[in-house]
Amino acid sequence: MCQETGRARLSYRRAEEIFEENTRLLANPLASPDDIEDLDGWTLHRLHHSALTHDAEDVTSTPMLLARSRHASVRSLEWYARPGVDSVARHVAERDPAVRRRR
Repeated sequence: MCQETGRARLSYRRAEEIFEENTRLLANPLASPDDIEDLDGWTLHRLHHSALTHDAEDVTSTPMLLARSRHASVRSLEWYARPGVDSVARHVAERDPAVRRRR
């Protein structure tokens, strides 16, 4: 129970069920609404993974990524924070000395 409101708190498991149920059509945009019961939605874990990936693409420091993810080692963080090819190319291009001289 929440001490401030007196309401029952939402458990992680229930929050994940609600999130998954309500993202089934978003996760499967070509599916028919009639098939909603057979579809899988997104999970809170996947949302967490995406947030870490976006932070890594925005060049967030490794210590900050570790703190946000609550991982103890960089090795375990590697699985979650994987910048995409476009992000890596943009990062390299932004730091190319030839490009910086032209600005």
